[in-house]
Amino acid sequence: MADRSAPSCHLRLEWVYGYRGHQCRNNLYYTAAKEIVYFVAGVGVVYSPREHRQKFYLGHQDDIISLALHPERVLVATGQVGKEPYICVWDSYTVQTVSVLKDVHTHGIACLAFDLDGQRLVSVGLDSKNTVCVWDWRKGKLLSMAPGHTDRIFDISWDLYQPNKLVSCGVKHIKFWSLCGNSLTPKRGVFGKTGDLQTILCLACARDEVTYSGALNGDIYVWKGINLVRTIQGAHAAGIFSMNACEEGFATGGRDGCVRLWDLNFKPITVIDLRETDQGYKGLSVRSVCWRGDHILVGTQDSEIFEIVVHERNKPFLIMQGHCEGELWALAVHPTKPLAMTGSDDRSVRIWSLIDHALIARCNMEEPIRCAAVSTDGIHLALGMKDGSFTVLRVRDMTEVVHIKDRKEAIHELKYSPDGNFLAVGSNDSSVDIYGVVQRYKKVGECIGSLSFITHMDWSSDSKYLQTNDGNGKRLFYRMPSGKEVTSKEELKGVQWASWTCVSGLEVNGIWPKYSDINDINSVDANFIGQVMVTADDYGIVKLFRYPCLRKGAKFKKYLGHSAHVTNVRWSHDHQWVVSIGGADHSVFQWKFVPDRKLKDSLHIAPQESLVDSNSDDSDSDQSDVPELDSEIEQETQITYRRQVYKEDLPQLKEQCKEKRKSAASKRRERAPGNSIRLHFVHGYRGYDCRSNLFYTQTGEIVYHVAAVGVVYNRQQNTQRFYLGHDDDILCLAIHPLKDYVATGQVGRDSSIHIWDTETIKPLSVLKGYHQYGVCAVDFSADGKRLASVGIDDNHTIVLWDWKKGEKLSAVRGSKDKIFVVKINPYMPDKLTTVGIKHMKFWRRAGGGLIGRKGCIGTLGRTDTMMCAVYGWTEEMAFSGTSTGDVCIWRDVFLIKTVKAHDGPVFSMHALEKGFVTGGKDGVVALWDDTFERCLKTYAIKRAALAPGSKGLLLEDNPSIRAISLGHGHILVGTKNGEILEVDKSGPITLLVQGHMEGEVWGLATHPHLPICATVSDDKTLRIWDLSPSHCMLAVRKLKKGGRCCCFSPDGKALAVGLNDGSFLIVNADTLEDLVSFQHRKDVISEIRFSPGAGKYLAVASCDNFVDIYNVMSSKRVGICKGASSYITHMDWDIRGKLLQVNTGAKEQLFFEAPRGKKQTIPSLEVEKIGWASWTSVLGSCCEGIWPIIGEVTDVTASCLTSDSKVLATGDDFGFVKLFRYPAKGKFGKFKRYVAHSTHVTNVRWTYDDSLLVTVGGADTSLMLWTYEIEGHRDSRQCDSEESDLDSEEDGGYDSDVTRENEINYTIKALSTNIRPMFGIKPHLQQKEPTLDERPPVSRALPQPEKLQTNNVGKKKRPIEDLILELVFGYRGKDCRNNVHYLNDGADVIYHTASIGILYNVATGSQSFYQEHNDDILCLTVNQHPKFTNIVATGQETQQICQLQLLLFMCGMQ
Repeated sequence: MADRSAPSCHLRLEWVYGYRGHQCRNNLYYTAAKEIVYFVAGVGVVYSPREHRQKFYLGHQDDIISLALHPERVLVATGQVGKEPYICVWDSYTVQTVSVLKDVHTHGIACLAFDLDGQRLVSVGLDSKNTVCVWDWRKGKLLSMAPGHTDRIFDISWDLYQPNKLVSCGVKHIKFWSLCGNSLTPKRGVFGKTGDLQTILCLACARDEVTYSGALNGDIYVWKGINLVRTIQGAHAAGIFSMNACEEGFATGGRDGCVRLWDLNFKPITVIDLRETDQGYKGLSVRSVCWRGDHILVGTQDSEIFEIVVHERNKPFLIMQGHCEGELWALAVHPTKPLAMTGSDDRSVRIWSLIDHALIARCNMEEPIRCAAVSTDGIHLALGMKDGSFTVLRVRDMTEVVHIKDRKEAIHELKYSPDGNFLAVGSNDSSVDIYGVVQRYKKVGECIGSLSFITHMDWSSDSKYLQTNDGNGKRLFYRMPSGKEVTSKEELKGVQWASWTCVSGLEVNGIWPKYSDINDINSVDANFIGQVMVTADDYGIVKLFRYPCLRKGAKFKKYLGHSAHVTNVRWSHDHQWVVSIGGADHSVFQWKFVPDRKLKDSLHIAPQESLVDSNSDDSDSDQSDVPELDSEIEQETQITYRRQVYKEDLPQLKEQCKEKRKSAASKRRERAPGNSIRLHFVHGYRGYDCRSNLFYTQTGEIVYHVAAVGVVYNRQQNTQRFYLGHDDDILCLAIHPLKDYVATGQVGRDSSIHIWDTETIKPLSVLKGYHQYGVCAVDFSADGKRLASVGIDDNHTIVLWDWKKGEKLSAVRGSKDKIFVVKINPYMPDKLTTVGIKHMKFWRRAGGGLIGRKGCIGTLGRTDTMMCAVYGWTEEMAFSGTSTGDVCIWRDVFLIKTVKAHDGPVFSMHALEKGFVTGGKDGVVALWDDTFERCLKTYAIKRAALAPGSKGLLLEDNPSIRAISLGHGHILVGTKNGEILEVDKSGPITLLVQGHMEGEVWGLATHPHLPICATVSDDKTLRIWDLSPSHCMLAVRKLKKGGRCCCFSPDGKALAVGLNDGSFLIVNADTLEDLVSFQHRKDVISEIRFSPGAGKYLAVASCDNFVDIYNVMSSKRVGICKGASSYITHMDWDIRGKLLQVNTGAKEQLFFEAPRGKKQTIPSLEVEKIGWASWTSVLGSCCEGIWPIIGEVTDVTASCLTSDSKVLATGDDFGFVKLFRYPAKGKFGKFKRYVAHSTHVTNVRWTYDDSLLVTVGGADTSLMLWTYEIEGHRDSRQCDSEESDLDSEEDGGYDSDVTRENEINYTIKALSTNIRPMFGIKPHLQQKEPTLDERPPVSRALPQPEKLQTNNVGKKKRPIEDLILELVFGYRGKDCRNNVHYLNDGADVIYHTASIGILYNVATGSQSFYQEHNDDILCLTVNQHPKFTNIVATGQETQQICQLQLLLFMCGMQ
């Protein structure tokens, strides 16, 4: 089998040629270390001119387009483009990420700026609203956001002399922003008559509210406040792209190629015209300037960076060059020297020295260049052009040898033969022409086998054959120089190829992902000596594979940096370097090749951190060379926690059923029952898909979870207390370091994490809004202030919370595969680790993001699936348990060694003060010393070791261990089978709690005269439970098949069990031994019932739509009930044992006579008169009211009537247990509702004396006992239930005023079209004052009487200056309350009307106004705290209905 692993050598980025000047501005600065920071493609570059050295920041995964420098000039912020773009703040010394800001912008981040003290960062997005955001960048927290402008914003800056003020400018606007609280409010700059309204490209703020801005026409506009006060005309001859403020003054750069320096009052100091200097050229355009002391940096549109020393301003120094705008496709390397040649659509060909990292020659051609090749002797350079011609130059002096045009379409590939005699030229005309080099490039042959454009070519070592690839992915061979196609495989058998740059062929099969377009790999180059090859693709990735690479989906190492497609890649002549070129980013990257042997020396160097793993071993393969997953883990990864309908959807579903509700509300409905139930005990523990979810609390109680319940179990008293705040399956649990608080995470559409107190059982904090579908892992930090959580969305998002504030600190996509555990480093709360399927990652917090590094395995093996992790005794030691039974020991991110700990997966680990304890699938608990050198003791979980005080029976020896915890001298163990055991250090084991194992539980029966019940489940067990205070499992029997129903005989001695294969058993109720068994059906037995009295008959219902009736004494089938059109769901006998009531899946209610099974039709009035021995039916007029409004979505699965026939308990698919008054006639009866089960409740039964209600959950596998509390007898404790979910309005009980106010809809006004028709031109756009009779009638008042109008005729019209609000009549009382207050010891009254806050002075009768709102104010309150006198908050209605703007205002001041 071919080696499909990734190569062990790697590439390191050494140099990037280029600078992004196009479509960007202000992106070039000096750092504090006098280095130069800029960006190109997706790389941030820090260049040291003194050492001629570059450092790279590789945290982005797409084009960087904006950059800002922190005022201390060490930190840099960069923003990228992309669907979910983010901002990275990074250190220019270490090039490591400090903070990541994400999840707000879309499309891209156009501009960035730090404020004066560097605490806040402002960013502008490229979305349609050009959103402006202000960040606390260290915390990664969004402080404020607002829509920026309808058109592009080009620059934004903080006013460095006024706190909380910003200025932004762009297409035909400039805006002055103020940040107040968390609200950003803009005021548009007024151009007035001082200057033309035009596009503003850049700006700088100065003292005294003065702002200077550069305009598109080359003028500088000077603003005072928001008004344009003067213009400096002709500052530049064309648009001013960049303006930079420093201590000495301002520097501006423009499209005219000039840099101008100005003093602090914007008086000109000097002008430097770069076009006139030695390095200048026509059309040079300046995009970025930075002035520091006597040095000026200039970045140009054409990717050059100049450094100018002020006193030698006519000799600018060129420190960086790159290709200009236009695609870059042509790349060739010199056969004997460290030189690379590139040619681009900018029509230039350039030669770069790979040793000096510099451009050494440049020549401009007539046409765009698409490919290049150097002759074998290094004398000629051939260039293929876009117009179908090719040119040959002498490398020495770049003079032309020949120029030949034989084709009309672009030349995409050309290559010299190894013997130097021929040049093959492949064009988009689908043909290859062969030219003789010695005959002055005379055409000597032609290859015409292809049907598509030629993409790649290679010569054989003896120059006799040529292989080509074309756009169809076809690989063809030709004999040289004639060009005749070779079709016989024999002839090609021994051919050695001189180079390998083709993308199709057996040797490169493995470079293709499984499902990919044949054109998305643009270039390949093989290094035969090193047996590696490098590829370039459309996703901006350079990959390193082994060569040859025969099998599809081989592993590789990948390198990011190029942002868009990488068009070409080549090894240097001595294989020291790889050169890659980017199409759209037109940059040239030079990578150093680090072979295997060097790697070993460099292991102690940590890998470059990046948000995307550059050293990735991922591949798109099916990973067939990976060991099989353990069966248990396999099962667990396949569980889906998605629901069709979540509990969060209930309100919406009810809304949709509005009509039904209205009709129901009009009818008088039965009240909810007075009696209630209270959760008393739960049998079960969730072990089959959870881990490390079992702990001792401070007081020695045990906390764990099952279904939707957090359980605190007291083992001395055998009692439980419950946290019932969740409404769906809890999947994880973590305990606070002080052992008093617990965090639990649940399933849900927008799933929540609850932190609650184990003593009071009260929630302390609920965290929502970031995890979809569910939360599968949580962990507290050692100081208890932070919480980490992992979601079960497709990306397994990891979130770090400040849980007390309910604030998300950071988030990141964790992994595509399942993550099992998250652990926060106990010594450094900013670091955490996650483990999962082929996943071990170490994260550190960086602002709003987390930066991950994969665990480095080195030569110690491959990344296994990790099941658990703990931190050790120092901050860099970590330990993880694998799916193969090893414990991995990590220092920092490096794997030091592995220790074999268990047979099969290590599911749980716990760190002690001196040592560790581990538990595995092998059912063994092992104690280890603190270095995992020695195993000190092992405990096997066996039935024989079970102590007498156990509350049940072990189902099997060595059950898989899923959770381990220590405390109080014991080891607490949770198993996959749903058992909780306490292991004494000396050996005996006590079983404390148990429930069913994985699989749905449906069968439930209560004993006719004892407090016991039986359950049967898909886990293939039949169990008998004691319902008295000892709460334990009395007996268990394994069955050959799972079962769905069971029933005790009337005397309680026999127990009938229906199985899933269509058979049923009758067993002895005490010993569970078989008495008799039958099989007449193929499908699941869904319900089974003994007839009342002597129990003479047994009715057995199946999913085959039949009910069989057996005579118990003679063990014969005596009748068959036919006529149901669907499977049977419920069955009840009448008291006489003569009539059988049946419900079916088609919601039919049928009646059959026993024992023959004849179908009967009984009118519903008669049904009520019949005495039924039991009522578990869900259909019929007596229980019409139990079906919810959303009955289509959810089914009522079970019901059971108390023996006094007063209360009907039901269970439904939503996990609700409900109590109704019986009979529940009329639709949508009222009820009491209880949540504890997570998904469907499959069965409910009252005990023989109605003292307990027993319920079983389907998928949550739990058995719950509820005590029945008769009205008047129960304690005055708060009721666990939400009383009925029918809303209060349906009960009437509202006063008419309240009803009216309740129905006011504040959204209509905002969303409807304007109240009055508006026409005409806005006043500021009007040319002249319209005359009276032209004015549109907008007044709602009556027209003025004639007489008054005549008086105005003679008066001269004064132009209206301004209106000032003097008096407001009115107060909003109709739908508001508590909105009048005294202020200043009763001297003033504050209230509101319309959109105005009014301060009324009682003594003078005068009013003053707060007018910042722009819509009706609906509420008002006054701050009572003595520190904040006269602070008022008002909230308004607004067009974005969701956003209540709270404006705080100081009374009396405004």
